[in-house]
Amino acid sequence: MPIDQDSDRQKTKWDLSQESFESLLKWLDSDREKAGRRYEDIRGRLIKIFGSRGCYEPDLLADETINRVAKRVTDIEKTYEGDPALYFYGVANKIHLEQLRKQKPAPKLPAVPALDDFEQEYDCLERCIGQLPADSRVLVLEYYENEQHAKIVHRQRLAERFGIGLNALRIRAHRARLILRQCIIECLQRKQAAHLEYSN
Repeated sequence: MPIDQDSDRQKTKWDLSQESFESLLKWLDSDREKAGRRYEDIRGRLIKIFGSRGCYEPDLLADETINRVAKRVTDIEKTYEGDPALYFYGVANKIHLEQLRKQKPAPKLPAVPALDDFEQEYDCLERCIGQLPADSRVLVLEYYENEQHAKIVHRQRLAERFGIGLNALRIRAHRARLILRQCIIECLQRKQAAHLEYSN
């Protein structure tokens, strides 16, 4: 399945470049290792903030917040004083208000059927991963690897392999995860229906 770069880039007005990302990390901390941990902590808190407010796709909203800060970081760092995290949270509040003005009902996913057999769940996972397009399969298997700073570096390299920016990579990984989840749900539902039919 070909990589559709244009459709991903249309999701955001501005894509996070490597240079901007490096400037953002430098603003968070002069020590790159500490900056990486700080970045992951702030992003995690942003996701929790949006999630606790009932926002759909809180991880994408967190990335949009980071993008907006990164776009202005060279100007911000000249005058801003205090904890950088507070600036991110201020931008997050603004984005949340924007979402409230144009909010649409979040699509409801069916509940995952309860099955006692772990092997059936694992079988569905394997099958669904195997059905994903090659690019999406790579994202699902590699996007969430490693921890902290290593995770950041790995995602940068993964984005380079796909020839896209970090934001486009996050969007694509999120889409692949949703497709995988839906496939697993449907697979488990079929197994549950077959189990009930056999029991009767």
